[in-house]
Amino acid sequence: MITRISILGLGLIGGSLALAWKRGLGNIELTGYDRDDVAGKAKSRGIIDRVAGTIAEAVSRADLVVLATPLAAMEGLLLDMAPHLQPGALVTDVGSVKMPVMVAARKALHPDNCFVGGHPMAGSERGGLSNADAFLFENATYVLCPENGQGVPSELTEAAEASGGRVLIMDAKQHDTIAAQTSHLPQLLATILMNVAANRSGDDTAFLRLAAGGFRDMTRISSSPFDVWEPILRANEGPILEALRAYSDTLVDIMGAVERGDTDLLRVFFATARRVRSTIPRDMKGFLYPLADMYVYAEDRPGTLTHITSTLFANGINIKDIELLKIREGTGGAFRISLVDEATAEAAVTILKNAGCRAHRL
Repeated sequence: MITRISILGLGLIGGSLALAWKRGLGNIELTGYDRDDVAGKAKSRGIIDRVAGTIAEAVSRADLVVLATPLAAMEGLLLDMAPHLQPGALVTDVGSVKMPVMVAARKALHPDNCFVGGHPMAGSERGGLSNADAFLFENATYVLCPENGQGVPSELTEAAEASGGRVLIMDAKQHDTIAAQTSHLPQLLATILMNVAANRSGDDTAFLRLAAGGFRDMTRISSSPFDVWEPILRANEGPILEALRAYSDTLVDIMGAVERGDTDLLRVFFATARRVRSTIPRDMKGFLYPLADMYVYAEDRPGTLTHITSTLFANGINIKDIELLKIREGTGGAFRISLVDEATAEAAVTILKNAGCRAHRL
C-alpha cells in the first residue's frame, strides 16, 4: 500500500496532486521538496505534512516518489535520488513528454525501483503553488506509461484514480506522438496567430479590439511562458516537427483551394473538422481544458462587482477568471467571467439573473 508519498516540485501540478491525494487517499503522509519559501508555504497551508531539506530526506521513506519539476530537472533528480530510494519504492513523473524521462529513469534507477511515466492531462494558464486546486484533475485523462513488457502496479493506478483522473495506459512513444499533435502543436499555432496579429496590426488600434470571440479563445494558451515550453519543444522535437509538417501541408492545400475557389474541397475540410470534433469526449479534460465564459453588464456604481462575486460565492460557484471588457465613466460596462464548465456557466447566468443582474452567454 502507498502510505508515504514524496512530491518533488510543488508548483501547480505538484501542489494540486497533493491536495487531490489528501482528499482522495485518506490516511497518507505527504512530503514536499522545493525551494524553502515554496515548501514552507505548502506546509503552512496544509498541502503537505512534511518539508524535506534534501533529496535523501525527501525520498528515503517514500512508497511513491513523484517528479513534478520542469522536464529539464528530472534527469538530475533521478540520479540524485537513486541511492536513497528504499527497495520496492515506486517512482513516477508528471511531465508532458515521456520518452526522455523513461530513458533517464532506466539508466539511473535500480531494478528494484519501478518507474512508470505519468502525465495527468490537465493544467491552467496560471502556474505556481498559489493556483493549486484539489479538483484540477477531476475527469482528466491520466496517462501512465510502463516500461516495455511491464504492467502498471495497481497501487499507482489507484493513486492516479484517487486524484480524480481517468487512467489511460499507453506506450511512451505513442503518448509523445499524440501530445505533439494535440498539445504542443496547438501551443505553437496559438503563438503564431498572436505574432501574425501583432505584425499585421501595426498602429491600427481597431485590429485587436476586433480580435474577440473565437480569436481570443483560440489564442488563450499563447500566454504560456516560454521557460515552460522550451524544454518540452527540445524533448519532443521529432514528433513536433512531424506535426508541423503535416499542418504545413494541410495549410498549403487550403490555400490552394481558396485561390482556386474550390468550394467542394473547402466543404470537405469543414465537414471533416465538424464530424471529428463532435467525437471528442465532452465530459473529460484534455491537456489544457477550456473555460466557459459568461457576460454580466454592470452599472458604474460602488458595490456592483461585490454584488456579482458575492452572489456567485454564496451559491458555491468559483470564478476562474474575470475581465472588464469595456467601461465608460458613469455608464457602466461588461464583465467577462470564466467558469469551470458549461453547466456551471449556465447555472451562474440563472443565479445572477435572479439576483437582478443582466447576464447572458454568447
